[in-house]
Amino acid sequence: MNDLSVLVVEDDASVRNLMTMTLHAHQYRYRTAEDGESAILALTSHSPDVVLLDLGLPDMDGVDIIRRLRTWSDMPVIVISARSDDADKITALDAGADDYLTKPFSVDELLARLRVVQRRLARLLPDNEPVFTNGALEIDYGAAEVRMAGRVIALTPNEYKLLCLFAKNVGRVLTHTYITDRIWGNSLDSDVATLRVFMASLRKKMENEPSQPKLFQTHVGIGYRMNKL
Repeated sequence: MNDLSVLVVEDDASVRNLMTMTLHAHQYRYRTAEDGESAILALTSHSPDVVLLDLGLPDMDGVDIIRRLRTWSDMPVIVISARSDDADKITALDAGADDYLTKPFSVDELLARLRVVQRRLARLLPDNEPVFTNGALEIDYGAAEVRMAGRVIALTPNEYKLLCLFAKNVGRVLTHTYITDRIWGNSLDSDVATLRVFMASLRKKMENEPSQPKLFQTHVGIGYRMNKL
């Protein structure tokens, strides 16, 4: 199974089926959305790694989705659209799209664009380095040791797992569902309540002013983000 998770936002059933068949054949994990509202719901609920986004959706323009997404996430967006004018491409890229693929497109080209995203995301993973740093925070993966300004911080196993998850996604808002699925394997209401307790504990241990956190940012009703310091 491919580690990259993809959200396909496309209202044309034939194009959507082509993309999902391609993703399935190459073992990508994927979800689909047929309009803007369901796309935004999927983005906030499931935090995919990359979005394949059509611009001409029935309820809103794809550019508006990009602008809304960029208020809380930097996840890669590949636009796949029949709009071929340079002005349309510039508008989408200026709004925050990472790439632009014009319909009709070849399957090989789509896969190549996804591989580019995958390589870029791989370079961002802190696991590629023995020590992750963000401001005064250091995570020594080999020793499973966490330090703030050189001082060792004692964390429980779940607190450490939670911190490493944030370290792999610096600057990205992680939804409650995304976090609890990866830490506890499910997303029950009780898990979300437990997550709040763990976040309060992490802030108490790692923030100079837990009541005014700088490292961990809360997005009310959505989730949390580790800020780049």
